[in-house]
Amino acid sequence: MITKISNGIIIGENETIKGKSLYAKDGMITAVTNDELPFDKEIDAGGCYVSPGFIDLHLHGAMGNDFADGDVDAIIKAANYHYSHGTTTMFPTTLSASYEMLRKALSAVAEAAVSKRMLPHIAGVHLEGPYFSKKQCGAQNPDYITPPNESEYLKLIDEFKGIIKRWSFAPELEGSVRFVESLTENGIVSSIGHSDAKYEDVMSVYEKGCKLITHLYSCVSTITREKGYRKLGIVECGYLYDDIVVEAIADGHHIPKELFKMLYKIKGDDAVCLVTDAMSCCGIDAEESSIGGVPCKIKNGVACLMDESGFAGSIATADRLIRFCVNDVGIPIYSAVKMMTVNPAKVMGLEKKGILKEGYDADIVIFDEDINIKEILVK
Repeated sequence: MITKISNGIIIGENETIKGKSLYAKDGMITAVTNDELPFDKEIDAGGCYVSPGFIDLHLHGAMGNDFADGDVDAIIKAANYHYSHGTTTMFPTTLSASYEMLRKALSAVAEAAVSKRMLPHIAGVHLEGPYFSKKQCGAQNPDYITPPNESEYLKLIDEFKGIIKRWSFAPELEGSVRFVESLTENGIVSSIGHSDAKYEDVMSVYEKGCKLITHLYSCVSTITREKGYRKLGIVECGYLYDDIVVEAIADGHHIPKELFKMLYKIKGDDAVCLVTDAMSCCGIDAEESSIGGVPCKIKNGVACLMDESGFAGSIATADRLIRFCVNDVGIPIYSAVKMMTVNPAKVMGLEKKGILKEGYDADIVIFDEDINIKEILVK
């Protein structure tokens, strides 16, 4: 069956396009054109935006369900909630945990991913920890934080080939270079996070192919001084190297609009990936929750530690990130969408996703000028 989407504003990589229709068949986009082509079904976009489906690299759960709990039904419920807000592809993310807990979580996500009840595409798992700095643990449970354990991570990589797609770690820890080498050898994206790394630490893994930073400004180092000499941290490395891509939790809290303007001015829209980092308390009306056993509370639209000394992940969905970038920061709609579609697809090697173009997967979100989701199509 050929589906035609007409009367919409198509969001391209670097522009918005009026007057063209999109055609799809058998899950693939066949044309984006002014020509009138044969079709079996027509969707009238009603003047709304027609966007690639959102791709979230980093999210932990929703509706009281956590991807790391190892419960298939919970994973499906959380994933489908984010789907309802435009996320058509996602990388469920774990927290620092024991080997057995990670193994259980990976098994459950793998089972959930192929369920007929799963609406979005599960492209793999992002392991966030446990190889982190305890000084930068944030809402990660310090009881599970440890230096890289080669025997354990090699067993996980071997057992869950094709499921583990990304792993966040702290490069200043002993054994990190070998860890990154192992990830690269197995086609797993490495990412710097929850770390006190200095320039030299970052460079030691950058040279091995690590060119992604987990949630910039959250639990990552900045400039420090040693005997009067200034040392660059992770934040500055992210700005210094154009080919380092940074995550940004664009919920309006983790990165305020003034700081996001600076981030966008320096990195542009080619090297930023918007992520929700949404926790299990996303989508529910609750004042308190927990993250990997660490208690937190929800206040003013964000999750924070009980003493309010720091944030504890977000309660945002992908459409909220786009809305913040466009309405609060003043970023063009096509740039905001690019950071939620094109860039994540490139970082994770999703060759047929993230762009509305002939030959790409027909993962499509239609939303109005206020970024209210009107329709979602996967394949």
